[in-house]
Amino acid sequence: MVRTPLTPEERERGERFGRLLRDARGGRSMTEVAAGAGISAETLRKIETGRAPTPAFFTIAALARTLDLSMDALAAQCAVAPAAAAVV
Repeated sequence: MVRTPLTPEERERGERFGRLLRDARGGRSMTEVAAGAGISAETLRKIETGRAPTPAFFTIAALARTLDLSMDALAAQCAVAPAAAAVV
């Protein structure tokens, strides 16, 4: 299966999401958070480093629940910034 390459905006959004997760994890170990979310520590590491910038919805929801994050806040903070409006 061939995947469509990610756009620069999608890669940046994945990196931003990873930073948010690392910040929310705080002093908790990656293994502890991953176990709480029902994913492997390797999967969490890939998400946090931006190597897996498009995790499944249910993975995001499980991480949000485990880290006590609002899905609405995550969506707002990870939204792609709108392109600059054209000057007319």
